[in-house]
Formats: sequence, C-alpha cells, structure tokens
Amino acid sequence: MLLGFGLLAIGTGLYFRTPMSVQPMKAIATVAVTHPETITPGAIFASAIVTGVFWLGMGISGAVSWLAALTARPVVRGIVLGLGLSFILEGVTFMQRGLLVAIPGALLTFMLLGWPRLPAMLVLLAYGGLTAVSLDATLIRDLGNLAPHLRWPGLHIPSIGWGDVVTGTLVLAVPQAALTLGNAILATTEEHNALFPGRPVSARLLAVDHGIMNILAAPLGGVPMCRGAGGMAGHIRFGARTGGALVILGTILLAGALFYADSVATLFRLFPHPVLGVILFFGGIELAASLNSETYSRADRIVLVVTAGVALWNMGGAYVTGLLLYHASRRRIIRLD
Repeated sequence: MLLGFGLLAIGTGLYFRTPMSVQPMKAIATVAVTHPETITPGAIFASAIVTGVFWLGMGISGAVSWLAALTARPVVRGIVLGLGLSFILEGVTFMQRGLLVAIPGALLTFMLLGWPRLPAMLVLLAYGGLTAVSLDATLIRDLGNLAPHLRWPGLHIPSIGWGDVVTGTLVLAVPQAALTLGNAILATTEEHNALFPGRPVSARLLAVDHGIMNILAAPLGGVPMCRGAGGMAGHIRFGARTGGALVILGTILLAGALFYADSVATLFRLFPHPVLGVILFFGGIELAASLNSETYSRADRIVLVVTAGVALWNMGGAYVTGLLLYHASRRRIIRLD
C-alpha cells in the first residue's frame, strides 16, 4: 500500500504540478475494513480493476463530460460543503479522544496559519510526535530499535473466484461510483480550477486519470484510489501550493515502503488521534469556507443546503438527491422559491 500511494503521489505531483490529493476510495475502504470476514483480497483487487476500467471508459467515451454538464453548480458546491462539514465533525470526534492534546494543537495551528514561512503542518506533526512519546513510555524504546533494511515489495495478484468478482463489483465498486463522480471528479474539478485557474483540469481528464490510477494500483496490492476535494483542501490549508508537496509526500512513503515496511505500526504511533483530528478539522474549515464568496438564488441555496445535509450521511446519495431536486425545481415540479 505504501509503495502504491508513494508512486502515485510522485506521479501526481509531477503531472498536475498542483496539490492534487491521492487517497483511498472511502466507500470501498469502509466496507472492506468493517467486513473483513466477507471482503477478501480478491474482491478488493476485482473492485480496483472494475473501477479502473469503468472510469477509463467514461473518460475516453466522453460520457463523464455529459454527466458534468447535467450536474448543476449548486449540487457540486453542496457536495463540497457537506464534505467540509463531515471533515469538521470527524475531526471533532477524533479530538474528543484527548482534549488535553487536541486543544493546544488547535491553538498552535490557529497561530501558525498566518505565518507562511513556518509550515503549520510540520510544527503540528512535531507537536504530535512529542506528545506521543511523552504519553507512551514504550514508544522511545521501540523507535530506538528501528533499523532500516531494503526490502523489495513484490507484485501480487490474489486468487480470484467468481464470487470475488461479484462482490467486488456489486458490493464495492457500484456503491463507490456515485461518490467518485460527485466528490473525486466533479467537486475536485470545481475546487482545483477555482484555486489554480492557470492549470485547469476537466472532468474527462480526471475520469481517465482514475481509470489509469486504479489499474496500476491493483497489482501493487494497494486499495482502490481516487482524488478528492477534501484531501486537496487539507494539503492547501497546511501550506501546499505546488505538486512538489506530493513529490515530497510520495518520497517519504516510498522510503517507508522500501526501508521500514516491518515498522509501519510503530511509526504510526507518532500520530495521535487527537492531532489527526486537528488536521481534519482545519481541512474541513478550508473546504466549507470556499463557498463564502458565492451568491445563489433562494432555490439554488435550498438545493445546496439539502445536498450538503444528505452528504453528511452519504455522498453518492447527496449527488442523486441534489440533482433530482435541482431539475425538479427548474421544471416547476417542486417550487423552492
């Protein structure tokens, strides 16, 4: 997984030259983590291939451009707002696991966000590491025992049966499709082009990108991957401005994959959940606040708010609900003004 994310992060930074995120597909990852007894490695592999082929076809055929044209701006912005609010809520949940750690971290971040020469993320991660060491008496000893040694990861294609193909397609890939369209493609295109108008991307490009990304990631043993407006907002909130941030991130992940593959669990202990909650909280603020300069009619505001509300429950459901509500109001089937 580290190898897959590392290679794709470096490739992303070099190609897009902006802080475009690389992250796991949320719906697939959630089902896989919560149902390990039924979701096999073969099913996850199949979901990555099916997802990759689907989005590659949607991009090459231009069908995703038709969906993008059909999708009204209030729907996309509602998904962005809902995503930002969900990040804030999830961040608060993580922060509540250790308020004595989270509150100083949040105050430190507030103070540093106005100092562009001192990256808030680096200071926050250093604070998290020091806190973890002070709270876990065994962590310093375990870190002292770490020794880098080169270990080449191998390509691995798990055994796949028809049951894995059916599960990977119907249980994992299909429910993920609407979420990927709404957040990873349409919302990311919207957010990226607003922030980086000099390097615009299209929904069609990101669809092809998702296809290639997942087809390449599958044999590496990685989980299905996507972009995301939330991940990009997090990068930007903490100082990333170019693709160089992704190249640095990818290089760190590659080093972990090649030299510390047996020590990942120990290294992850340096990132306490309350500190991760602070990162999610500020990433959510960045995403939700991106709407503050836009004006909408009353009907469009209702569509935006309803879409955002449903997005707190399910991002794919939010896309469908917002789309239906918007076009119903335009055809006067429902009056929102």
